[in-house]
Amino acid sequence: MKLNEIKQHMQKTVEATQKALNTIRTGRANSSLLDKVIVEYYGTETALNSLANISTPDSTTIIIQPYDKGSMGAIEKAISLSDIGLTPNNDGRVIRLNIPPLTTDRRQELVKIASKYGEEGKVGIRNIRRDAVEAVRKQEKNSEISKDESQNLQDEIQDITNNYTKKIDELLAIKEKDITTV
Repeated sequence: MKLNEIKQHMQKTVEATQKALNTIRTGRANSSLLDKVIVEYYGTETALNSLANISTPDSTTIIIQPYDKGSMGAIEKAISLSDIGLTPNNDGRVIRLNIPPLTTDRRQELVKIASKYGEEGKVGIRNIRRDAVEAVRKQEKNSEISKDESQNLQDEIQDITNNYTKKIDELLAIKEKDITTV
C-alpha cells in the first residue's frame, strides 16, 4: 500500500466523519440535518434532498418544498420517524420544521453523539493504519524491503495517522463548540 493511498483513505474517513457531524443539530437551522432522512417514495427508498427543495429562511426554520405535492405525506412520515427529533408542520404547499432552542441536557446528549462519531472516525483511521503496517511487515518478511525501510515506512504511516486523527479532533472540537454555544 502506497503512502498516497493511505492518505486518500484517511481523508475519505475524515470527510465521512465531517458528514456525520453535520447531521447533528446545533440549535440553528441547517439543511444538512435532513441528509440522513430517507423517504419511502412509490415503493423506493429515496433521499429527502432528491425529492424536495430544502431551505433555511432564518436560524430557527427549515422549509421543505416537495417537487411532487403527492409526496408530502411520505416526507412528513419519514421526518417523524427519523431520529432528528423535529415535528413537521404541513400547510399543503410546504413542510416547516421549527428548530426549538436546545436544553442543556439535550446539548450534553448531542456532544456525546458527536464524540461517538469522532471516535468512529478515529477507529476507521486506525484500521487503515493497521492494514498498512501489516502490508509493510509482510513485505519485510518476504525480504522485499529491509528492516530499516520497514521501520521508516511504519514511522511515516504513524505520522500520517497522527495527522488525520488530529484533523478529526479539530472537527470534533468545532462541533462541540457549536453545540454548547447558546
